[in-house]
Amino acid sequence: MWVPAKMKCYASLHELEPVISPKPIQPGPGQESVWAYPRPPILDLSDRHVVVRMGETQIAESLRAVRVLETSHPPTYYLPPQDVRMALLQEAPGRTMCEWKGQASYYDLLLEGKRIPAVGWTYRDPTSAFQSIGGFIAFYPGKVDCFLDGERVQPQPGGFYGGWITRDIVGPFKGEPGTRSW
Repeated sequence: MWVPAKMKCYASLHELEPVISPKPIQPGPGQESVWAYPRPPILDLSDRHVVVRMGETQIAESLRAVRVLETSHPPTYYLPPQDVRMALLQEAPGRTMCEWKGQASYYDLLLEGKRIPAVGWTYRDPTSAFQSIGGFIAFYPGKVDCFLDGERVQPQPGGFYGGWITRDIVGPFKGEPGTRSW
């Protein structure tokens, strides 16, 4: 096989990115470690105040979110569609598959004549273990402004995952460089 001089062939995926063994951070008072979360993931009802905005426009507000908790991931918050301004969202092209929840569909945000792509996602027909979040919407805190009990959420590293990092969650978190093999 011919390979251009500037290209390198890799024998395995592990050559692309160094493997870092996770060293869980010890949680302090009132904190949770993502390393105490289970695999496969579980659902956890939340009564925390969730707000999602883009600038001054409120997209969602809920006290009825459901957290998905999975080892090495910050929680992902799913909001009932009744708590989301669905008129601001439009189904986006593309689908992905989660080994636990099933096929995800995405939403674009339509705001002031602009389209912000793939700000959130849903599982319309999730697997049986996740039926209770069917139709609920999760948002990427790296694409919209997400708040939990007034605290601005930090996005999970890497851009693919939608975990919400707050001061009461400790890692390290999947998505950071070197975490692909976790």
